[in-house]
Amino acid sequence: MGKDIGILDRNGLTEAEFLKSYDPGRYERPSVAADMAIFTVLEETEDNYRKLPEKELGILLVQRGVHPYLGSWALPGGFVRPDETTEQAARRELREETGLDHVYMEQLYTFSDPGRDPRTWVMSCSYMALIDSSKVFITAGDDADNARWFHISFHLMDEHTDYPVPADTEAPRVIRVQHYKLELTGGSTCLSSIIEKCITKTENDTIIDYRITENNGLAFDHARIITYALERLRGKVEYSGLALHLMPSEFTLTQLQQVYEVILGKRLLKAAFRRKAASLVEETDSYTGNEGHRPSRLYRKKWKEF
Repeated sequence: MGKDIGILDRNGLTEAEFLKSYDPGRYERPSVAADMAIFTVLEETEDNYRKLPEKELGILLVQRGVHPYLGSWALPGGFVRPDETTEQAARRELREETGLDHVYMEQLYTFSDPGRDPRTWVMSCSYMALIDSSKVFITAGDDADNARWFHISFHLMDEHTDYPVPADTEAPRVIRVQHYKLELTGGSTCLSSIIEKCITKTENDTIIDYRITENNGLAFDHARIITYALERLRGKVEYSGLALHLMPSEFTLTQLQQVYEVILGKRLLKAAFRRKAASLVEETDSYTGNEGHRPSRLYRKKWKEF
C-alpha cells in the first residue's frame, strides 16, 4: 500500500509542504567518520631454520601529518562523504591504505562521546577488518605521513568487584572494574595506553564503559576503539572460525593454532584445537617444503561455511 502524501499533520501541512519549509539547521549536526581497526598476523624472523617463525597479532596505524594530533599515530579512517554510507567510506579507506577490497569486515560500534575530537562534534562509526598481510602494500593516505604495522600486546592488569549498597531510589548494582594495558610496537616506536573497563549490572541492564586513564602517542580516543575491537575479535574467535580470515590460502594446522593463540593470548591444547578446527578446514594435496623438518600437510578454509 502506497504512502498517502495528502495526509495532514497537526499543523495542517502535507508531507511535501512540511519538507519544503523544513529547516535542516534546526538541530546541530555532527560530522561522521569511519575508522578502521585492520588486523593481521605478523611473523618474526627465526635464525633457527628448523623452528617455525613466531607469530604476533598486528594492527595498521597511520602517523598523522596534519593537526590535530600532528605526529601522533591513529587508526586509518576519514570523514564519510555525502554520497556514501559509513560502510562504503570504510571500504574506501581500506582500499586506499592497503589496496585490498574483498576482505572480511564488520561494524564494531559508534563512538559519539562529546569532545572526542577537538575540531568539532565528530561521531566515529568504527569497523574491524581481518587481512593476510602478505597480500598488502601499505600506503599512507592524504593526511598521513607514514603507515606501519604495529605488534599488539594487550593484557589485564587488575580487576575488582564492588557491591554498592543502593539508596532507596536505586536498583541493586554490581560493578566490576578492570584495567588493561595496551602496548603497540612498530620498529623503534612504542605506544601505550591504560584502559579502564567498567561493567555495571542491574537486574534488568548491563552497561559497559571504556575510559582511557593514560595515553602515550595514540590520537583521539583510538585506544578505546582498539580495545573494543580486540575484545570483539577475542570473543568471536572463541566460538567461530573468524581467525581463518587472517590466514593465507593454504596453511598448516600448527600455523592456524599459532594464530588462535596470539589472538587469545594463551596456549591451546593441540588435540582439542584440532577437533575444533576439523569442521572449519579441509585438506589439500600439498605439503610444506624446505622448512628443515618433516613436511606437514597444508589445509585451506571451507570458504562456503563462512
